[in-house]
Amino acid sequence: MPTGAYQRRIPAVLAALATLVMPMSSAVSTASPAGVASRAAPVPLAAIPGTAMAVPALAEPVLAAPSPAAARTVSAILIDARDGRVLYAQGANLVRRPASLTKMMTLFLAFDALDANKLQLSDTVKFSRAAANQPPSRLGLRPGAGLTVGEAIRAIAVSSANDVAVALSEKLGGSEAGFARRMTAKARTLGMRRTSFTNVTGLPGANLTTATDMAMLSKALIDQHADRYAYFSTRSFRWAGRQLQNHNHMLGAFDGLDGIKTGYTVEAGFNLAASAKRGNRRLIAVVLGERTARSRDRLVAQILERGFNGGEGAPS
Repeated sequence: MPTGAYQRRIPAVLAALATLVMPMSSAVSTASPAGVASRAAPVPLAAIPGTAMAVPALAEPVLAAPSPAAARTVSAILIDARDGRVLYAQGANLVRRPASLTKMMTLFLAFDALDANKLQLSDTVKFSRAAANQPPSRLGLRPGAGLTVGEAIRAIAVSSANDVAVALSEKLGGSEAGFARRMTAKARTLGMRRTSFTNVTGLPGANLTTATDMAMLSKALIDQHADRYAYFSTRSFRWAGRQLQNHNHMLGAFDGLDGIKTGYTVEAGFNLAASAKRGNRRLIAVVLGERTARSRDRLVAQILERGFNGGEGAPS
């Protein structure tokens, strides 16, 4: 979703990285049922069945509502995309609102349908009244209008268009609610045990996730849909005479960063799942619940830079 008036790139952030001194720890704050950070001893890492990703050992998922924004502790995680090894995590299992990071799963199922030949990029996505009435960000098509699946995917990945996400979900699942249930089921197959969806946009509702789960989803998109991951790298595209910019302003501003998705609502705060590749190494960072887009991007840049440089400890 859009990040307000924040339009400036972050070269100054990168200059500041040289001055950072941070311990990179694998200690992780766990979530209480109310979503409040615990300061207990570090939780041991374990493997989630069905994935190579190492995550903190957890009891059965507790999909409670997240803590209010005023009490929010920022969640962050950094993993190695090759094997899912956790390089840094803080509050990574606190229950959060994903905001528009939700659309990563919306597109995951669309990519699945394309791979299974149940959907073609040239197919038409028609707009229902419900889709057309979604709040911004949106393309603004009227009921009955349409666009191709390829255009729809680009509009969702780049412009985070809520109206297009709903229209695509209706085409694939009959209804937004029905498609959201499929998204939750897919989350379970990927090992995302603390994630559930009730809508496909991330607009205020009951969607829940954690930084750990979003890192897992990012890795799954890269692993299982490598040929379609480039959608998340697209910096802009033209639609109806407008040049629509990607909301991820770190694209082109951080060395090696090539995706993947931003998100924001008042309750969620500023979210970002990001991936960068340097040489043969790819890292994935997720930050949820930051106070501003600038502080979110700065934290992601810090975590990624230290990860590539082999630094140890958490950002200060």
